[in-house]
Amino acid sequence: MSARSRRLQSEVEEVATVAALTHDGEGIVRGGKAAFVAGALPGEQIRFRRVRKHKQHDDAELLAVLEPSPARVVPRCAHFGVCGGCALQHLAPEAQLDAKQADLRDNLERVGKVSPQEWFAPLRGPAWSYRRRARLGSKFVLKKDRVVVGFRERLAPYVADVRRCEVLSSPVGELIAALAVMLGTLSIRQRLPQIEVAVADNVTALVLRVLEPPTAADLALLREFAAAHSVRFYLQEGGLSSVRALDPEQSAEPLRYALPAFDLRLEFAPTDFVQINQQVNAALVSRAVELLDLTPSASVLDLYCGLGNFTLALARRAGTVVGLEGDTALVDRARHNARVNGITNAEFHVADLGQAPDPQLSWLRNTYTHVLLDPPRAGASEMLATVSRLHPQRVLYISCHPGSLARDVGMLVHEHGMQLRAAGVLDMFPHTTHVESLALLEPGKRRGRFS
Repeated sequence: MSARSRRLQSEVEEVATVAALTHDGEGIVRGGKAAFVAGALPGEQIRFRRVRKHKQHDDAELLAVLEPSPARVVPRCAHFGVCGGCALQHLAPEAQLDAKQADLRDNLERVGKVSPQEWFAPLRGPAWSYRRRARLGSKFVLKKDRVVVGFRERLAPYVADVRRCEVLSSPVGELIAALAVMLGTLSIRQRLPQIEVAVADNVTALVLRVLEPPTAADLALLREFAAAHSVRFYLQEGGLSSVRALDPEQSAEPLRYALPAFDLRLEFAPTDFVQINQQVNAALVSRAVELLDLTPSASVLDLYCGLGNFTLALARRAGTVVGLEGDTALVDRARHNARVNGITNAEFHVADLGQAPDPQLSWLRNTYTHVLLDPPRAGASEMLATVSRLHPQRVLYISCHPGSLARDVGMLVHEHGMQLRAAGVLDMFPHTTHVESLALLEPGKRRGRFS
């Protein structure tokens, strides 16, 4: 046991009022040394016991809610509290969004030292059965003599024994118990540690990580399950390049999703990154095009473009669009998606976006009127000076981490002379603590209003 974290032996019970939520959705009790209490909500009076000591705070066990928050609701999922897939099902969806907006506001003010001129209304979508991409664990548990399938447990490295999932898209959320039973009949049930889920418009893909090849009998069982439940299995014996359809002829029909507002159909591989929440993604793409306020003379640079999720929609409104991405396979997919959709005014380049680019690169010799950034959690700090030198009319920054967004927006404002016009959150991950957000920046001092 480390000096930084050790279990407390005390049986002392305390009563206190919860002040706020941590970034992981735990209630914070202040007054003396802070305690983080899973399951407690701001404003509630609770009884708790400290169970683990850290340098700056103690972890605590919630014993009773003496005065509940008006925002407390009954979790829908029977596994909530054990499964680590969700952290906020006990908090009403509207209050979840309020907490995420507060988290974004705090990061912008504390980290970036900035405040937006206006706040966007949150982008909302379905609160349940929304998650079309997931990575599930699979484990044969000897003591139970069966396979369990689910996310990791909240407080342990074990696979949660989940019978169904309320946030996974249909049909996967309802299939977990049947899937676990079927996997338990395979000869390689102890050599199947992971299942990747990808729910497309046309097919549901399940990628099995197999540490040894399945037998002919195993393959027959997988085919029987796939036919009965209208899913498609893929096998992954090594790295991503080893992923193959259980039946090769199925590869002729790629996975796809649509963006109807732009008459787009995007194809993707079962392990490709796509936005988790299909309906929120569609709303976000429309919002991005609206906020950039494009005209046929606009030239847009889309950084971290992936397989063209934003790029191709932007190309429907702008004169030209250039997409940059570090993953060669995703760039190939983006070029393919442009061809499939008959788009000729978008081009894609493989680029190392983790370092400042060489000014002599071909794409940097272009003039751009607008820039969209959608970086990974680490943010886009290496690209900010380049973005500034382009002197765009508008920059839209879409983020999956409020801390890196705040840092980068602060740099654009304080070091590169831009202003933060507006910011807000989107409900991409209901019932989790993930905060997805967007920020609109412009040069100059013009003011306006966004609905």
